[in-house]
Amino acid sequence: QVLNAYQASQSDVIVENVSGVVEAILPDDNEGSRHQRFIIRLAAGNTLLIVHNIDLAPRIDSLREGDRVLIKGEYEWNDRGGLIHWTHHDPRRVHEGGWIDHNGLRYQ
Repeated sequence: QVLNAYQASQSDVIVENVSGVVEAILPDDNEGSRHQRFIIRLAAGNTLLIVHNIDLAPRIDSLREGDRVLIKGEYEWNDRGGLIHWTHHDPRRVHEGGWIDHNGLRYQ
């Protein structure tokens, strides 16, 4: 799903069961809604930025480089591989909710 969306320069694509290994943990984005940010590498070699809203979902405090994650969210294209956000529930129930699975726990 992600590779197809990237190659077609598509955004606003719901992707599910995206599996990757954490390559880098970035500083939180604290402008506006707070987001935990990290980069994963897919099996195909591509990288993705993950932007996880920690005002709406629990922070993944145990996340470390080298960890495997499984993600559902919304893919947004950019020329660096894209990003996935909406990895959480929507309190207004308008947007399809997402999640991140890490070490047997689901963060949503």
